[in-house]
Amino acid sequence: MADPLAKILVVDDEPNQREALSEMIRRWGFETVTAENGHDAIEKLGSFEADAIVTDLNMPGMDGREFLTQQLKVENSPPAIVLTGFGNVETAVETVYDLGAFWFLEKPVASKALKMVLDRAIQHRRLVQRTDTLVRQLSTRGELGDLIGESVPMREVFAVIQQVAPTRATVLITGETGTGKELAARAIHDLSPRRNAAFLAINCAALPENLIEAELFGNEKGAFTGAVERRAGAFELARGGTLLLDEIGDMPLATQSKLLRVLEDGKVRRLGAAREMDCDVRVLASTNRNLRQSIGKNEFREDLYFRLNVFEIVLPPLRDRMDDVLLIAAALIGGLNRKHGTRVTGLSPEVSSLFRRHGWPGNARELRNVVERAAILAGAGNIGVAHLPPGFMGAPEVFSDGSGVHLHPGLTVDDAERRLIELTLKHTGDNRTRAAELLGISTKTLFNKLKAYGSETP
Repeated sequence: MADPLAKILVVDDEPNQREALSEMIRRWGFETVTAENGHDAIEKLGSFEADAIVTDLNMPGMDGREFLTQQLKVENSPPAIVLTGFGNVETAVETVYDLGAFWFLEKPVASKALKMVLDRAIQHRRLVQRTDTLVRQLSTRGELGDLIGESVPMREVFAVIQQVAPTRATVLITGETGTGKELAARAIHDLSPRRNAAFLAINCAALPENLIEAELFGNEKGAFTGAVERRAGAFELARGGTLLLDEIGDMPLATQSKLLRVLEDGKVRRLGAAREMDCDVRVLASTNRNLRQSIGKNEFREDLYFRLNVFEIVLPPLRDRMDDVLLIAAALIGGLNRKHGTRVTGLSPEVSSLFRRHGWPGNARELRNVVERAAILAGAGNIGVAHLPPGFMGAPEVFSDGSGVHLHPGLTVDDAERRLIELTLKHTGDNRTRAAELLGISTKTLFNKLKAYGSETP
């Protein structure tokens, strides 16, 4: 299917040929502009941002060779498809390799061939543009897709993702819960030639053992009890794209053996089907388990481990990249403002200090939950200590800032009362009589409450 936003520059010195090509390409859904020679084409490219060029090779004035040579000097030049009536192997080699053209076609050009090459050239162009965008994000803001980090461990992760993404290799992504394994998988997909196809994530731990094979491979009607219709599995749904097998360490051993065969043969068979079908899917896997230990316990197949682990990307826990915490929090606040309609501007110095000292056992997922809750409570301005979850990093659940006593939202009435009594006793230097006066209760009531808390005996 043609990209409706794609723009094609058609260059040919023969008016009839030029207009015929342009009209054919427009019928495919592209926008076109024409030029009669290389000089004219360079001038048109000054105001027309072409996604691909279709050019004749032999033209008066500036011919196709000189035009392509000039284009090589332009940064991010669109891919060029060369058409010529004097085709031979020598000309093709010179055109594609020496002149830097994307492809070479002989005249009279077959419409199907040109359409196929144009689609691939535009896909290549989009991939290059996307890669450039992500690389600029990485260099200027410490971002790669939805992954964020300027620390050394994350820079190393970004470098591996950029290396492996354009390939077909399987990748094993490991790390603790909440470190962003699915985000890393999406970044690999977005940087790959498959980025315009499907990205599908399947959580192997969330599927019952008796259904996981049907979810992965599909089933025919009547293949098992409850199979009332034919159903495509994840491998079929992700055809041409990327399939993430999340929490692969929880996959049953019987299913592991079938998965290994699919990876080796590139073919999948629905449950209950007689025939296999080709399966062009790039597989990524992720886990928070130590698969080597699982192999030692006979819980994971060693041959599947090595088949998946062509490349391994280890996502570091947040405690090992504390320099990234405030960067991630700032990015989260921007997204949460759009999601909830809040106007939060950032973190207070006190909260920033707490965030830098917290161990974040739940990693980036915990950070997101804390920031989202705090942003909703704050509504606008800076997130303060009062907006953090009760007891976060030792932050008091009831505290005074000189303007009065503040309670954290979410405290129970009993807990709020107890914290208020403790704070008042601290203020009076443990003078029970004075504390009771400030609280507006009798000394006997205060002693009874302290007794209930286990703090005092009357």
